Formats: sequence, structure tokens, C-alpha cells
Amino acid sequence: MSDTGPTETTRSSSPSGGSATGYRVLARKYRPKDFSDLMVGQEPMVRTLTNAFETGRIAQAYMLTGVRGVGKTTTARILARALNYKTPEIDRPTIDLRIPGEHCQAIMEGRHVDVIEMDAASHTGIDDIREIIEQVRYRPVSARYKVYIIDEVHMLSTQAFNGLLKTLEEPPEHVKFIFATTEIRKVPITVLSRCQRFDLRRISAADLVGLFTKILEKEEIPAEAEALAMVARAAEGSARDGLSLLDQAIAHGGGRVEAETVRGMLGLADRARIVDLFEHIVKGDVTAALSEFTAQYEAGANPVVVLTDLADFTHLVTRFKYIPDAADDPSLSEVERVRGRAFSETVAVTTLSRIWQMLLKGIPEAENSSRPAGAAEMVLIRLTHAAHLPSPEDAARRLADFANGSASTGAPNGNGAGGGNGGRPMNGAPLNAQGQPSGQAMTGQRMPSGGPTAMLQAVPNTMPREMAVGRSEPQQESRPEGSVAVRSLADVVDLCTKNRDPKLKALVRNFVRLVRLEPGRLDMQMTNGAPGTLPGELGVKLKEWTGIHWIVSLSNEPGAATLVEAEGQAREARLTDARSDPDVAAILSQFPGAKITDVRIRASEEADEPDELPMPAAAESAEGDILPGDDIEF
Repeated sequence: MSDTGPTETTRSSSPSGGSATGYRVLARKYRPKDFSDLMVGQEPMVRTLTNAFETGRIAQAYMLTGVRGVGKTTTARILARALNYKTPEIDRPTIDLRIPGEHCQAIMEGRHVDVIEMDAASHTGIDDIREIIEQVRYRPVSARYKVYIIDEVHMLSTQAFNGLLKTLEEPPEHVKFIFATTEIRKVPITVLSRCQRFDLRRISAADLVGLFTKILEKEEIPAEAEALAMVARAAEGSARDGLSLLDQAIAHGGGRVEAETVRGMLGLADRARIVDLFEHIVKGDVTAALSEFTAQYEAGANPVVVLTDLADFTHLVTRFKYIPDAADDPSLSEVERVRGRAFSETVAVTTLSRIWQMLLKGIPEAENSSRPAGAAEMVLIRLTHAAHLPSPEDAARRLADFANGSASTGAPNGNGAGGGNGGRPMNGAPLNAQGQPSGQAMTGQRMPSGGPTAMLQAVPNTMPREMAVGRSEPQQESRPEGSVAVRSLADVVDLCTKNRDPKLKALVRNFVRLVRLEPGRLDMQMTNGAPGTLPGELGVKLKEWTGIHWIVSLSNEPGAATLVEAEGQAREARLTDARSDPDVAAILSQFPGAKITDVRIRASEEADEPDELPMPAAAESAEGDILPGDDIEF
């Protein structure tokens, strides 16, 4: 099989545009053809397959999983090529594919008769799987193995998966299965247990930059390192997405890949200007921050992208605090590397964490707003305003220290040291960026010149971390910790009802299987069809409603039945009890065709079920006391 090189691209200077007919996009032109190409970012998988082929431990089925664009389908074709490799000198499975074999060209082009590719997204039913089951009995036409490649296998129906199980566990010796999926959690465990699984990793930005550099050298296209780093970051670990963006950047730059054109193409802000914006926020300079944002916006930067880049730089500075070697990443610009390291030495972790949390909440606001620029400015104003605020832990500690000091020495008066220290902080408290006592350490003093006096009240240790000190404007009272008890899933549903959230109530009732419930922690399983955002949304709401932090996690342990399933089981039990009652049986025998449709417990005898409706009075009087304690509908 001939290697695909730059000569495959037909170049023509004719105005007719003949070059367009022979052009192949980079993602297809430089698609990996053997395991040596797959070494970019997928070394563990290649090493495992190499050892398996050398020892003859070849599995009957493989499961390839990973995000879009990391090479699942390409890896499946290379694996099929390795299984059926044959040359005049070599006639056995091997991973050394440097010399094209008899079947290599047809397999890589997807047209080999013994390598059947099927897209499960468009062939989801049992009939499609039944066709495969009927064909596996026949030996391959020309190759060593008949290989079935099923892409997006998680799209198969439950019946299709069940139909495939037996053949997948004990396939004929001449059949191999290769599955690919982006949603590994949707694949039944019974299928996963019969496959050898490989998780294809996201390709790092450094590896993508190296890949882009090699390709552009072959294409003889000049490129700036900063531009390639931008494309690599935008690809988010996907080689295919990165090469598609690189194609677009080449066209956008007229045959060159330059940072300025890539920045405009992606709607990005200059990384140096993002760092300047971060510096204004940390200093608390609202005017400078808004001026810098306005300049970036007028230069064509997307407001949401500006906030996202700001969050990325905040994360980068935080990483530098704990991983200094992270500055060696070639995808980083010199500005990010130098100034990011400087910020990591001067900005506190609590400040970085607060900026990060506020940006996470502000980015969706800007995305969903009809005025994204205005929404982004409001986020920046909040960030700069919060720059000088103490962390909740620091505020609580200083208030506790002040309360302890007041109790032992008496309240300070206007003639004491507090009133005549010229604005210096008490007890050696540090100053903030504006030269004022940090954490409002001066609030316990009587200000000179008849100024307003802030009133403090000692608070117990059980108060939440978000504490309010005396201010000139009214503050909303914080909810005490543990004010709402959550002991069961029914309590969660009651909270949804109380706070008028019918959507979350329906999701919890239908999809949540409780595994473990403790104060501040909920472990659960989700049934099929549950939205992936349910755990996060439930954790946020529980924190808001109960006043404490919650950890909501998915567990591999078997969970209890959902509330809807439990109610259905209880209803079936009541129906069964009613059918076995001799009086009810006698009534049914007197009315041929009659059947029990529902059994309801009287509210007076089952006070814990207020949602149950009593039998209408007319129906009750018509039959009299048919069954003590129960209302039965026929």
C-alpha cells in the first residue's frame, strides 16, 4: 500500500480551480495507516497489542472507546489489517505493517469483502444482528479472519445486544469482532465482559503541536508556533478536529498559518491581553478591567471566549502552584509561561479558587444572555469587587479571634489604642491590596471623628462559612447548617415539591436508585434514559435547599428500586392481596368480565400517604362495606 504523501494533492494554478477536484482534507490525507502512526498519544494500547500478537494471545473481540476524533475507527481498520496481514514472506498476524500486504489496501479503504463495517447508529435492530449471526458460520473468502467492525456500538437496542451475546462469547475461529463507541457506559456489562477493552486517550496539546508541525513541513506551509498552539488547544484532544481546524486556518491565512488569522478565525482574544485582564481583576481595578475587555471585544473577541480563556488561565496559574514543570508545555505561549508562574507565587489559592468558581457560574450566564457582552462585563465587575474580600475561612477565623479578644480584655472604646492608631490594623492583622485591614479586622473599633460604628456579634462555630458582618445595607440571613433533614429519597422528593421544582422531582422519582444516603453525601445509580447532568443538578439543589454541601456520586453497587418502581410493586402487591380475598372473589364471580383496577388504602388508616385519593362517595355507598379498610375499583 503506497504511503499517502503530499504528492497526492493535485496542485494547479489554473483559474478553473482544477486543484479542488484532487484535494483531500488533511484529516483523511494523513490518517494513520499502521501502529507506528498510532504511537501519537496511544502508546499503552500499541504496547498491549504488540505483546498480545507476539505471544499469540489474540482476543475474539475488542472494544475501543474514547472521545470523538482520537482514532477509534482508524484503529479498528489497522487492527483488521494486522489480523489479516499476508505477504510472500509473512503469513501470520503481526503489528509490523511497514510493508503493505495483500489485503492492506482494500481494508484501509473500507472495501474488503471479509472486513465488514457497520454503523450501529443506522442499524440498531435485532434484524441487523441476526444477519451477522447467520453469516459468521461461513468462512472468509480470501483473508485469514472475517472481521466485523461495528461503530457506535452503544446505539444498538437491548434486543440486538442480547442476540449478539452468545456469538460474541463463542465465535467461530475465523471470526473477530471490533467495536467502537464514544459512550462506553451505555454498553451492557455483559458485552464488555466478553471484549478486550482499550481506552483511547485524548491526545495532548504537545503531541498535537508536534503532529501539526510534521504535516505542515510535508505540505511546505509556513506556520507560527503560537498559531499551532491555539489550534491544538481548540481541538481538545481530538486529532481529527485539530486537522480540520488546521485546514481551515490554512485557507483563512492564504496558505500560511499565522497567530493573528487563527485568533480571528476562532474568535479568540490575544493571550497576552487575557493575562492583562487577569492582572486587573486580581488588583481589583474595575475601570482597567472593563477598558481591557471593551478593547478585546471591539477587536472581534467573543465575550464568552474571553471568559473561557480567563478561566483557563486561572486554572493554569493554580497548576503552576503545585506543578512547576507544567510550564514546559509547548502549547503555552511565553507570556503564559512567564507571567503565569509569577502570578502563582503572589496570588493565594483561595483567591484563585474564588475566581474559578465565579467564572464557572458567569460563563453560562453570558452564553444564555441576549446581551453576552453586557453579561460578561457584569461577571468582570463581580470578580474585581471580590478581589479584596477575605475568604470565608479567613473571615470566620478573624471574627472568632476578635470575639475571644473582646471577651478577655473588654470592648475597646474610643480613647483606647483602637481609636488612636492612625488606621493601623489591630493584633498585627495583614493589610489588603488597598492598605486596609484584611477581613474587616477594624470593625470592632470605634472609628474616630464620630464616624459610624460597625456592630459585631459573636457567632458560634456551627454557623456556615458564608458569614455576614455589619454593613450599611441589609444582608440576607444565612440558612443554618442542617436546617433540613434528608434521610431518604422521599425526603428529596418532598424538597422538590416544597421548592416547586417539578422537573427534578420527576427525574428523581423515575431514574434514581438509592445506594447510600448520609448527611452531605448521596450515592446512587441511574436507570436507562436518565440525563447525565442529573447528579450535578441534584447536588446543587440539595446544597441550596439544605444549607450544607452535598456530594452526589454514581455507584457501581446495586441500588434500591426507584420510587416509581417501588410504587408499582406496592400496587401489584395490593392487587394480589385483593384477588386472594374470598369476599372479593365472590363479588367478581357475580359480575362476569369485572376486574380489579386499583386498590386504595383509606386515608384514616394510612396517614403517611396523603397523596392517595379516597373512593368517591357514590361508589362507596353503592357497594357498602365490601372489604374493611380498602376501597376497590371495578
